[in-house]
Amino acid sequence: MATVLFCPITFNLAEVTRGIEVARALDPRHDAVFMGYEQDFAHLIGEAGFDYRACRPAFTPPERAQALKYDQGRTLRSPYTRSLVSARVAVERALISSTDAAVVVNGTNPTSMISARAEQVPLVYPVPFALTRPHVEQTRRLGLVRGDSRGARLLDRVATAALRWAYNHAPLAPRAFARAAQDNGVRPLRTVVSLLEADENLLTVMPWELDGYTLPPGYERVGPIFAHLDAPLPPIVAELAAQDRPLVYVGLGSSASRELTLAVARQLGELPVNVIAPVAHYLEDRDELPPNVHVTGLLPAHRLGGLVDAAVLHGGQGTVQTACAAGIPFVGMGLQPEQVWNVDQCVTQGNALALAPRDAGTPALAGAVRRLLSDGGIREAAARVRRAFAEEDGAAATARVIDRLIARAG
Repeated sequence: MATVLFCPITFNLAEVTRGIEVARALDPRHDAVFMGYEQDFAHLIGEAGFDYRACRPAFTPPERAQALKYDQGRTLRSPYTRSLVSARVAVERALISSTDAAVVVNGTNPTSMISARAEQVPLVYPVPFALTRPHVEQTRRLGLVRGDSRGARLLDRVATAALRWAYNHAPLAPRAFARAAQDNGVRPLRTVVSLLEADENLLTVMPWELDGYTLPPGYERVGPIFAHLDAPLPPIVAELAAQDRPLVYVGLGSSASRELTLAVARQLGELPVNVIAPVAHYLEDRDELPPNVHVTGLLPAHRLGGLVDAAVLHGGQGTVQTACAAGIPFVGMGLQPEQVWNVDQCVTQGNALALAPRDAGTPALAGAVRRLLSDGGIREAAARVRRAFAEEDGAAATARVIDRLIARAG
């Protein structure tokens, strides 16, 4: 028996649910312990039956918003101060030691890169392929500049080359990480890639997403991992699905905004459809939505297959993979490069359409949804992708890697 310590960013829904799925897949002889600093989605860990340790210091709301922007590459200004990084590393080291953790599973918690190595415990990172080191190094155009014109393609290649150099060589990591690493006897973390690369990087993607790429040591594909919330669908879903109107699902994860949510709702309000939208966390009491838009809290979206005819998604890997596994064609509006990549991969497979976020409040969104509902080829592609997803189990594959590391250490 061994203890596996999970360290997700607990204000990010995808990281929390990805950790829960892996913990469920572990050998039952092992103990799964979770830690986190913010409480937004920490309740899901307890509801799933796992031990959760609330830790400090937590971000203030402004710091959390800044951290999300930093993680998405939308700013170079970081909320990770020297005092915060040092304190978190100390907390994590103490927890690794007190639980006698044999493996640490990172959930994009950057201080894990220091604490696990300082305690000499293997660090595992189930992670999307986009913006990993092999992706950045081997992709000619990362989609940083959108468009198919010759000028847009040229600008994108230039932007990609600049990002590639900055990602791998520029000292863009907050200085607090280099100092904390040095204080804890760990190799300094100075580049962006050093904050994102664990000992074992487990790519939570389908095989076709790696076509043409060569993975370096320390990287392997495990397959999709997405949320299976242990809750029933609210009755409103079955009621709407039974009506003659098509049912459209809106999934915007935890990295969208109130403005985007309202824009999507207003456009869908113009269509002869019903909408189920677990977006209550983005809205305010004063917000008025069209009568065909039904707002809920979090849903077990993996249960929507056969009930929902189309979806509008923000492009996060969890929401995209859930739609793929359920056979639901979707419109994706990637909010940052990793999400753009997730959507584009599905566009290539034929089960999705891509729009820019700025199009959310325009007739382009309504037009894309109409096409999803009328194009038989897109529905056939969605069914084909669903069959491919049924053959994958990224959580079980990750659990096997963890077992391998435990056996190697023991």
